[in-house]
Amino acid sequence: MLYIMRHGKTDWNKLEKLQGHVDIPLNEEGIASAREACVKYKNVPLDICFCSPLSRARTTAELFLKGRDIPVVVDDRLIEMGFGEYEGVTGYFNNPACPINDLFVNPTAYVSQGGAETFEHLNERTLSFLEDKVYPLLAQKKDVLIVGHGAMNCSLISHIKRTPLSNFWDNLIGNCELVKLVD
Repeated sequence: MLYIMRHGKTDWNKLEKLQGHVDIPLNEEGIASAREACVKYKNVPLDICFCSPLSRARTTAELFLKGRDIPVVVDDRLIEMGFGEYEGVTGYFNNPACPINDLFVNPTAYVSQGGAETFEHLNERTLSFLEDKVYPLLAQKKDVLIVGHGAMNCSLISHIKRTPLSNFWDNLIGNCELVKLVD
């Protein structure tokens, strides 16, 4: 079985700032949510957890798995999508003049600018991760958890569900929400 979780909230989530590769820690709400998820999902069987190298995902994984003997393996391919010079920007979603706006409101028209990562690169690295790490474990009937980020998780889920790019954000999950994907 494959499960995917998004990290807990950060101060930048509350401010609607693009985080990307900036290593923003969980805030108190994010810590509390991860602890609540630990209790809520304590009976979900898991053999291994993979997570992003960013502290907001690592801390979420550690809090979520507290008291369980489940290894947490960091993989750089699970880092959030890079937004380049737009990391830290607010108002991107409701401002059509912002070059990063299409990423969120019209993904098929999005053109990477300012050092931001392309959908193609994001999808290549997440598919590589699935093929190298996840699919072999699922073939062995292992239960796998991935703790990541909004866009990166959407990419993973899009591969699995074969979601077209136009519907990429339909796969967005909430902070500390656990989604079951593959038997």
